[in-house]
Amino acid sequence: MSTPALRPFHLAIPVHDLSASEVFYAGLLGCSIGRRSAHWIDFNFFGHQLTAHLASDQQPATNDVDGKQVPVRHFGVILDWQQWHELSERLQQNDAVRWLIEPGIRFAGKTGEQATFFIVDPSGNALEFKSFRDDASIFAHDA
Repeated sequence: MSTPALRPFHLAIPVHDLSASEVFYAGLLGCSIGRRSAHWIDFNFFGHQLTAHLASDQQPATNDVDGKQVPVRHFGVILDWQQWHELSERLQQNDAVRWLIEPGIRFAGKTGEQATFFIVDPSGNALEFKSFRDDASIFAHDA
């Protein structure tokens, strides 16, 4: 029995200062930067996707991403395209699933096109399952 190839892990963490986070992760640790907005930055954390979401005591525990309220603290995995669709379809058939954000496609037809959804585990932890149409664009950024 062979061991399947590992897929990149995805972890989103709250940060109080995006500039300081960029200096630390990109400058000090040498992580390249992928997509970014005024509220978050994606880092290539040694082959895994680490997203630093701006959060403070005064801000809510979510950030607006493409018009959806994404929980700042969440984790997940980047599945291959077919695996994501199979899991998505299976979960949509289960009434016990607590959806935070239902399955959808972001950046359709563009660099970084990805399928994503968020669910909640029984303890209230937010999980994101995502897939990129092209794995080469996991750390892509807008030109």
